Amino acid sequence: MTISMYQASVPVFVKGLTNLKAILEKALAHAQEKKIDDTVFVNARLYPDMLPLSGQIQIATDMARGTLARLSGNEPPKWEDDEKTMPELIARIDKTTDYLKTFTAAQIEGTEGKAITRTIRGNPMTFTGVDYLQQFSIPNFYFHAATAYGLLRHNGVAVGKLDFLGKLA
Repeated sequence: MTISMYQASVPVFVKGLTNLKAILEKALAHAQEKKIDDTVFVNARLYPDMLPLSGQIQIATDMARGTLARLSGNEPPKWEDDEKTMPELIARIDKTTDYLKTFTAAQIEGTEGKAITRTIRGNPMTFTGVDYLQQFSIPNFYFHAATAYGLLRHNGVAVGKLDFLGKLA
């Protein structure tokens, strides 16, 4: 059995974002229960030179949105990175998930060999579609999603591995 580019992208990103949204909702409930301003979480960092939670969510959503746009032959829509509250970050995830669901299999299938050039740390890199998806986009998406999870867990939100993985098939 083979897996298609569509199957390896849209459902993967949608599930990851759905799980990330659930984690943020748990964090928001935790903040409300403990009477913590939710911006404490939004601005939390694992280390001073790392991006805060807001940046982790922004990059994870950008990675999913940008990957599918580029695979389909389009430039991703530009979104401001101006979320300052948990509800705004949750809304960004919803907006991204809605955008991802607009892609059809016909737009993504057959893009394995498509040349995709991205500038990374000032250097242009050209990937095939499958390498861009598997070796760049998905690892970056999960890096930022896992970092968001770690930030919230480190700050006392009761989330576990199954929250990150979500409902298993």
